[in-house]
Amino acid sequence: MAAGKWIGGFIGWMAGGPLGALAGYLIGTLFDSVLDGVNTPDNSGTWGTGSQREENWQQQSYQDYSQAYQQAYRQRQQQGQRNSFLFSLLVLSSYIIKADGKAMHSEMEMVRQMLRQNFGSQAVYQGNEILNKLFDEQKREGWTQFKQTVRQCCGQINQQMDYSQRLQLLNYLVMVAKADGSVPQSEITALKECAQWMGLRSSEVDSMLHLEGNTLEDAYKVLGVSQNATDDEVKKAYRKLALEHHPDKVAALGEDVRKAAEKKFQEINNAKERIWKARGL
Repeated sequence: MAAGKWIGGFIGWMAGGPLGALAGYLIGTLFDSVLDGVNTPDNSGTWGTGSQREENWQQQSYQDYSQAYQQAYRQRQQQGQRNSFLFSLLVLSSYIIKADGKAMHSEMEMVRQMLRQNFGSQAVYQGNEILNKLFDEQKREGWTQFKQTVRQCCGQINQQMDYSQRLQLLNYLVMVAKADGSVPQSEITALKECAQWMGLRSSEVDSMLHLEGNTLEDAYKVLGVSQNATDDEVKKAYRKLALEHHPDKVAALGEDVRKAAEKKFQEINNAKERIWKARGL
């Protein structure tokens, strides 16, 4: 079977390793027909057919052709990063969703919504199939071995994605866990495991779990400081968060991911404003 482009396309950027091995298993079970509609010439990062390239070569100067080729390469690289991000989200979501031993409909629907926003309605069915295959792989390997597989995947993500992209990936995982209205301790533990395996602070999970809260206590937890912290400590914590979570840091992953980061950034600022108001800063 042919490889689905938005899954297989990531291999050029995140080649080999545990993610590559897992992708190889999944790709071998999937059809490409559904995903062909997702990857159009506008978003696949390709630059014309062979005959078109010949014609362009004849019509353009070497410099113009070189610039066009470099632009196409950057587009392809950017699309590879985006594909890798979404594939990683599916793999880690399968771990979070089943951390409490059951797959909740609301959590599955949250992942479908993310796929719909990133790749359109045609990708939802295929993404759902991938999640089901991942659940099958969990059963085949057993939870302990699958946990080790996820840990290895997180290690590869840590090596290939920058810090802000990993933070945004974790933020999506927290959104999945919160989709059914409660986050049991088993899911919190799984979230913190993924955070640590990706080279992030486990305290980031506590911060993200309180992003939508509207109390002063929530605000302090978002900034990761106690209510007894000094003004300087609070300001330093906010500056650190603002730098790490700035939406521009994930712009290469696509406008939809950037908008999600903007929402998270605004919630961090809302928490900061509640604290500033309470302290008279």
